Amino acid sequence: MPRRSSAQWQALDAAHHLHPFTDHEALARTGTRLITRAEGVYLYEADGRALLDGMSGLWCVNLGYGRRELAEAAYRQLLELPYYNSFFQVTHPPAIELAHLLAQVAPDSLSPAGQFKRSFFTCSGSDANDTAVRCVRRYWEILGQPQRKVIISRRNAYHGSTIAAASLGGMAAMHAQGGLPIADIVHIPQPYWFGEGRHQSPEEFGIATARALEAKILELGPQRVAAFIAEPIQGAGGIIVPPASYWPEIQRIVDRYEVLLVADEVICGFGRTGEWFGSQYFGIRPHLMTLAKGISSGYVPLGAVMLSERVAEPLVREGGEFHHGFTYSGHPVACAVACTSIDILRREQIIERVRQQTGPYLQQRWAELAAHPLVGEVRGVGLLAAIELMHQGRAFADPGRVGTLCRDFCTRNGLVMRAVRDTMIVAPPLIISSGQIDELIDKARRSLDDTLDALTRAGEL
Repeated sequence: MPRRSSAQWQALDAAHHLHPFTDHEALARTGTRLITRAEGVYLYEADGRALLDGMSGLWCVNLGYGRRELAEAAYRQLLELPYYNSFFQVTHPPAIELAHLLAQVAPDSLSPAGQFKRSFFTCSGSDANDTAVRCVRRYWEILGQPQRKVIISRRNAYHGSTIAAASLGGMAAMHAQGGLPIADIVHIPQPYWFGEGRHQSPEEFGIATARALEAKILELGPQRVAAFIAEPIQGAGGIIVPPASYWPEIQRIVDRYEVLLVADEVICGFGRTGEWFGSQYFGIRPHLMTLAKGISSGYVPLGAVMLSERVAEPLVREGGEFHHGFTYSGHPVACAVACTSIDILRREQIIERVRQQTGPYLQQRWAELAAHPLVGEVRGVGLLAAIELMHQGRAFADPGRVGTLCRDFCTRNGLVMRAVRDTMIVAPPLIISSGQIDELIDKARRSLDDTLDALTRAGEL
């Protein structure tokens, strides 16, 4: 890599690099922040300043930065077999081993859906969700019900950025660009009690919101509905933890109408909730699970769709050729890294530690922030947590402005914490220690204090 100054890197970035989800004219005025290295739970800027990464990159660096085992797994595979495809009746050991490992750690479903024994590999969570659409619709075609094409999702859900995945998602800003959503994808309300349901008890709201699925199925006609897709906990939507009554009612509804349940485990999977998958945390029985991010701890791009036996059996035995796949499906380097990542999670009992120690400790310390004058609610599960910014019980005008202000104070104070409108969220690496959780809380509180002071001085409170 050439040696350049920070200013030179910023100038080249502005001239040549288009960033995801970015106003590029605004970015060019401020200049990008330059991250040059990372270790453990810390990122380092070009000037050497450390930031505690409260977001695990983008919800993905579950094992933290600098794990030599993952780098060495990639290096060994690059020397042995850097690439080959999975087309033309060919495979390779890393893809086979990863599919085998995923079958071992997947939920042992005793429901009619059957066990998860088969995986289809993709490059990311977005194309994993695209693949789920193809699998679901092909499944119903094989069963002689080609009219079952409609997939139901939720408003404010995020399932990726490709055309199909962005359509599955319910982000209004994304749907405002590019003619989305595509046909036969519809949306129902999200289980966001604090933002949309405080006129009811959480239990009542959870049941009522779940029953919006039943109402939509009946409106469309059960014979047309193929699947319902949802994240166990909405991540990019603002870490929306559904009321305890929500998922049992959803399960009842999909079972009654024989609608396939697709669990988007891209964020919740691989230990984030203290279980291997969010589906296990909530006790739901999906027919398909989409995976990415933590599958390789973010070190190499990789995604997957896991299919229960109910779905896989017809596809395998009666489906003929499945006209779907990617150049990098089952990339040997990505699969080798993912195998090593799963081995570390098991060998070091990291998920058990999240469930028994660090997850409860983060939630305990996070709850202390509820006393701050700018906090309306705290919520979370495992190593996922959110706070709602409000003042005296009132939401701020111009949603997102105060959240962005708080986010920028977090950065100045050495903490990466994401703003989703005026919701501040964290999802730190699963290896975070209790002492580092204390540091995260201290920096979050200082940033809230700075935000309060700035709003007070501006006469806005």
